[in-house]
Amino acid sequence: MALTRSFKETVVQRVQSDASFAQALLDEAATLFLNGEPETARLILRDLVNATMGFEQLATLTAKPSKSLHRMLSPAGNPSMDNLAAIFRVVRDRLRVNVEAHSVSA
Repeated sequence: MALTRSFKETVVQRVQSDASFAQALLDEAATLFLNGEPETARLILRDLVNATMGFEQLATLTAKPSKSLHRMLSPAGNPSMDNLAAIFRVVRDRLRVNVEAHSVSA
């Protein structure tokens, strides 16, 4: 059976129609960063940016070049804490939510 739409399109539609799903993704990205899984966290943030505002608007709101933001949120990206905090702040403000991160016990 063929898929009717891509995974990314499904994520975009769900983020735009379900605020609790968007909140959960943002919380998961924060949790992943804090628990040593930055690559997955960056990919979730990238999907949230694409679903909410796009990289051009993120660039405007963070005063960072769009191309740099794309690199920061790529699988091999390495954003500074200042840049990461700015991205989280803008996405959080766009979604009008607070971020809740959870630690994983060993």
